[in-house]
Amino acid sequence: MGRLTTHVLDAAHGCPGSAIQVELYRVEGAQLTLVASAVTNSDGRCDAPLLQGDDYRSGVYQLQFGAGDYYRARGVQLPEPAFLDVVVLRFGISAEQDHYHVPLLISPYSYSTYRGS
Repeated sequence: MGRLTTHVLDAAHGCPGSAIQVELYRVEGAQLTLVASAVTNSDGRCDAPLLQGDDYRSGVYQLQFGAGDYYRARGVQLPEPAFLDVVVLRFGISAEQDHYHVPLLISPYSYSTYRGS
C-alpha cells in the first residue's frame, strides 16, 4: 500500500519544525484540489501519512508549508513581506512506488528538499 509522508527540519535552529501547517493539493491543469491538511508534531512530522490507500494515485501534487507563520511564532523578526512565507513544493508521484517521503529543510531565507525514503 503506497503512502506519502513529510517532515520539516529547521536548519536555522537545528531542530524539528514543529507546529507547522502543511497542506497537500492535487494539481490538475491550473486547478488545485486540497486533499489533506495537517500540523507537524514535536518531531517535525505529521502524525499520519498525507496520502494513502485509495487516495494514493499517480499525479502531480503540491505541498505547502507555513514557514513564515512558524518563524513568527518562534519570535524571529522577518521582513514584511517575508522572503519565505509559504514554501510550495510541486512534485509528481508514480503510484507504482510504495512510499514517497518529501522532507523540507528550512530557514527564514532558504529551503531545500529531496525525495527521501
